[in-house]
Amino acid sequence: MTTSVGSGADHAPEQRRWTWELPVGPRWLLLGDVGFEGFYEDDIPLALCVEIEGLFVDLPPRPRERFTLVGCAPDGALADLIDRLPAEALGTERAWLGDISITAPPPPPGTPPSWWGEDLGDVVVLAQRPSRTVPETVDIDLDGFIHVYDRTDAVVRPGDVTQFALSGRDETPYGTCRDLTGVFREQAAPPVPQVRLLGCRPETPLLTALDAVGQSTKASLRRRRIRAEVHMIAADGFANRVIGAVVSGTVEAGEPSRLGAGLLDVTVDNDPQEPLPTAVLGILKHWHNGPPAQKNLWARYDRELRHHWAGVALAHQSGAPDRPAGTTYDLDGRFVTNIEGFYCAIGEAINGPGGYFGWNLDALDDCLCGNFGARTPFRLMWHDAVVAREHLVAGYDRRRLGRAITLEDLLGIFAQHHVEVDLR
Repeated sequence: MTTSVGSGADHAPEQRRWTWELPVGPRWLLLGDVGFEGFYEDDIPLALCVEIEGLFVDLPPRPRERFTLVGCAPDGALADLIDRLPAEALGTERAWLGDISITAPPPPPGTPPSWWGEDLGDVVVLAQRPSRTVPETVDIDLDGFIHVYDRTDAVVRPGDVTQFALSGRDETPYGTCRDLTGVFREQAAPPVPQVRLLGCRPETPLLTALDAVGQSTKASLRRRRIRAEVHMIAADGFANRVIGAVVSGTVEAGEPSRLGAGLLDVTVDNDPQEPLPTAVLGILKHWHNGPPAQKNLWARYDRELRHHWAGVALAHQSGAPDRPAGTTYDLDGRFVTNIEGFYCAIGEAINGPGGYFGWNLDALDDCLCGNFGARTPFRLMWHDAVVAREHLVAGYDRRRLGRAITLEDLLGIFAQHHVEVDLR
């Protein structure tokens, strides 16, 4: 099965049309590498697939985690909190602390830190008690979340740190501790053990991996390693990356598929990684026949899915030239009930339904520098701005595990780029 996939082989894979002569068309394109060791290619066509089972799965909410600061000498806001509360189980509402950064003690001047540290978010103090291991200190029990990209990520204990420095926002000192429990951990098992490529037409690299199935040598195991970014194939045959959708693991099996003659169902033992929510499939459907035709389709979604909407919009940027400076844009603010809603709304204000103009503050700043549809200075007519005034307010953002982004923050960024904002 060495048939060529796509047309326009002299173009980059994402610029080709991907089709096959079967009643059911391919939905997914895998671009990446198989059998890599050291250097990894990310754009080798590996397969077309009808379905990918295990890529879109709804996980339960990430559970809060328990930590203990062992041998702690608290300072600042942490000390004030401990002083106000009894040396026993504490009320979580009264004992909310926010964020804690855990680092190595400051090194001598001119010496780089030996360890950059870890961050805990949405921290609540649960209990305190005299330490049994370090005299004249306390052990403090906390719960919250450690900042990781993926809930399965390992957190490695630094080998040469014997005391930890604690700090809050803006590096405000919170004291020190001798040890930590609950923070450092090995990588977790994959929440979805396997991914199955159903109705798959593999290319030569993936066929080579399948040929090594059943062999037990280290070389055969390496040949079966796969990492591929997943691209959605639209009705016109062109593919766009699905941000966050990755097939990564070890090819374990291949068998004839019921979905078409000559197709295979390929099983991959998954590396630890979180899948995408199943509702992302519904978002992707809005782009199957081209960009969405109407604005505010994202308004029905919660914060997490609004974030994914903006990610799909990012993957489908048109690359059209910037409109000239001085242009006026209208932002429909009726559904800007959170920061993710703002990114969806500004994307559509600048680039029309399904448009993209940033999905975090750094990305917004990049977009305001040009090449994303608008050239500054421009004028932004923000309609129904009262919604943002009510919702984009100061406080703690538990989704982002950090300070909430306010309307004033956004207005400040626009002002830095000489954008005139008319709040209506």
